[in-house]
Amino acid sequence: MLSIITFNETEQWNTTVKTFKDYDVYYLSSYLKAFKIHGDGEPILFYYEDENIRAINAVMKRDVAADERFNGKINPNTFYDLTTPYGYGGFLIEGNIKEESLQVLNKAYSSLCMEEGIVSEFVRFHPVLNNREHSSEIYEIFNLGKTITCSLSSLDDIWNNLNTNKKRWAKKATKSGVEIFWGRSPELFSEFRCMYNKTMEKNNAKNYYNFDEDFYDSVLLDLPYNSLIFYASFEKRKIAMVLITFGNGQIHHHLSASDIEFQYLGPTNLLMYEVACWGNINGFKTFHLGGGVGSKADSLYEFKQGFNKNSDTTFSIGKKIFDEEKYNYLMKIRNGQSHFDESEVFFPRYRL
Repeated sequence: MLSIITFNETEQWNTTVKTFKDYDVYYLSSYLKAFKIHGDGEPILFYYEDENIRAINAVMKRDVAADERFNGKINPNTFYDLTTPYGYGGFLIEGNIKEESLQVLNKAYSSLCMEEGIVSEFVRFHPVLNNREHSSEIYEIFNLGKTITCSLSSLDDIWNNLNTNKKRWAKKATKSGVEIFWGRSPELFSEFRCMYNKTMEKNNAKNYYNFDEDFYDSVLLDLPYNSLIFYASFEKRKIAMVLITFGNGQIHHHLSASDIEFQYLGPTNLLMYEVACWGNINGFKTFHLGGGVGSKADSLYEFKQGFNKNSDTTFSIGKKIFDEEKYNYLMKIRNGQSHFDESEVFFPRYRL
């Protein structure tokens, strides 16, 4: 009824995922590969099937002993936890979905995870697929905030959904001579990496966002039909860039960067608008931009909201403890560390 497909079983993994009507790029093994390289864990795919429903869940399996806060305190290959790969995921479930079926799935899933030594799981549900809807039998779910999704049903809708400020900036950039191009090449990915690193440095981003060359090589080579770089050019100089991922009718803003020297032209506004237009022309249904930092309605969220003032997608997370005894044991280790603040809201809390 429930099985694990490993990262080495690439063909079986991707074939299984693509049998699901609403699959997305986030579920493909070739997407998770870059984050395995980045050190986020070992990719695995759970596949469930019975007479009523089918389900998949793509996750990163992490050895808790590899966390520096547990260095020398627990043995390797003893305690694991699961997390959604960078972006969004969670169970995709289809079929005759009823409460009883979900309870059977939850029981099988919990039992297998216990057998595998998995302590807990943290999920970032997919805002566009709204897959949190059928997951309340499995996880404790929290709605954190709104995200911005652009409908790509028509070019007129894309333009009309822009707020007045976005329309003005897009027109200004065009009138100033900003041009939009896109492509895939080692040189283009290298240029993106350089600009992105400078942007992250300027924004004082966490070290996690320092993706190395091998990470970008994986996106370039392993996602040839699921990734593109769009860039804004001014006087033959790249001044803003965005890396998008896509699949099965959906486009996602993955990473973006810009040259602060040309911020006065507002190139990112035109860049994102042109990505949406490209999506419409190529048959995509949605372009998901994400939300604010920490799901807050901050300046980043307001910037994205300008591309669709009518967006109604929501970002939700799920939490699950499979093994209370092991979870409490890990918490006991952390509680003994003077710098650990137990009052902080974080999950799993032993990784705070």
